[in-house]
Amino acid sequence: MDVRRLTDELAVAPQISVADVAELKAAGFCSVICNRPDGESMEQVAFAEIETAAKAAGLEIVWQPIMQGGLSDESAEQFGEIVDGLPKPVLAYCKSGTRCAALWSLSEAKERPLEDIIKRTAEAGYDFRGLMPRLEAIKGSAA
Repeated sequence: MDVRRLTDELAVAPQISVADVAELKAAGFCSVICNRPDGESMEQVAFAEIETAAKAAGLEIVWQPIMQGGLSDESAEQFGEIVDGLPKPVLAYCKSGTRCAALWSLSEAKERPLEDIIKRTAEAGYDFRGLMPRLEAIKGSAA
């Protein structure tokens, strides 16, 4: 499992398996967010299977399916609200982790320094420098 920490309270990952859920619990995670719609690819584990395993392990789990290329400011705001409302730490996953990291970036743009967002996502393996104009627009709308 490829867990990439963005903050002490949030990490992102590519698609997880049912077996990974026990590892997440053992690693101290308390909650899981799935940002991947079912049926994106043939090898994908359905959300219901992950949900069953998560609940059996005592983890909170939320499904917020976001289509590839479907990142809206509203979905990012909703992601931030979901993270805020869950027991920490939280693991969010999708196909590669990129959507989850982008949702976090957009949800944090009003409050967190943009350079910090870019640095944290880069350290996690995501190059979001191209997202900077959108992050700046969100930051500017908060002023």
